[in-house]
Amino acid sequence: MVLGGIGGANTQTGLIFEGKVDLATFLSQQKDYFVNENQEVFYKNEKIARIFKKYKLYDFLQELGINWKYFISKRLLPDDSIFVVINNTIYIIECKFQSVPGSVDEKLQTCDFKKKQYQKLFSRVNIEVEYIYLLSRWFQKPEYKDVLDYIISMHCQYYFEYIPLQKLGLPVPK
Repeated sequence: MVLGGIGGANTQTGLIFEGKVDLATFLSQQKDYFVNENQEVFYKNEKIARIFKKYKLYDFLQELGINWKYFISKRLLPDDSIFVVINNTIYIIECKFQSVPGSVDEKLQTCDFKKKQYQKLFSRVNIEVEYIYLLSRWFQKPEYKDVLDYIISMHCQYYFEYIPLQKLGLPVPK
């Protein structure tokens, strides 16, 4: 994707980075998907997931009977997250956009710590945690090779401008 350009052929089967990503809007535009006002995700009329942005994740934890203050010292606020019922996994999605050098560089090196913090919270209810960066193409530069290798070595993931639905544990429309 070129700055100001239009996405490629994969736009139908994955979450696309467009500066600010909204998972609920994206999913509601996909065939056989519906997202209601409570951010519940349905595929072919079957509830398959729930979406949480920032502080809303803590409402979900409260529903699960988890008081975050007992397990971590400071709240983490994910850009987006989705709890996929069919595989009992919460996917934490952090969107990082960069077009000039800056502080985002160091934020990529925090994935291990943040994933472990989320695991502390969700292990209480046996929910798996996946931590994913959705990155702008800026991070494809050679100087990011080491940090991208580090992300993978910490069992986290990254994608450039696009996350395939199946990587979020979601059905792919035909």
